[in-house]
Amino acid sequence: MLILHCPCCGIDADETELTPGGEAHLTRVGPDTPDEAFEGYLFMRENPRGVHFERWRHAYGCGKWFHAARCTVTLEVFGTYPAQTAKPPADLLQTISDKRPGWTWRDLA
Repeated sequence: MLILHCPCCGIDADETELTPGGEAHLTRVGPDTPDEAFEGYLFMRENPRGVHFERWRHAYGCGKWFHAARCTVTLEVFGTYPAQTAKPPADLLQTISDKRPGWTWRDLA
């Protein structure tokens, strides 16, 4: 079972209390962008075998959104942080690099 720490209310919640929200740190596009950019925003998502950054909502708790970094293969959770954060915290990136040398994910690595 997947257990994530909600950084907003401080509770460790299992996946039945949470709602997944898809990939984190997407670049939003505006109404004046070309169709190709809008298509990329809607449909093109990372689906890595390994480290992945995701959005989660503590649905049956505080109701707030947060981000989680986890491994999609082992379900190991590297850490969570508030959704208002534009990039993952440096200490979290360092933790991931220590455990998974050579990992990459977009421009975050």
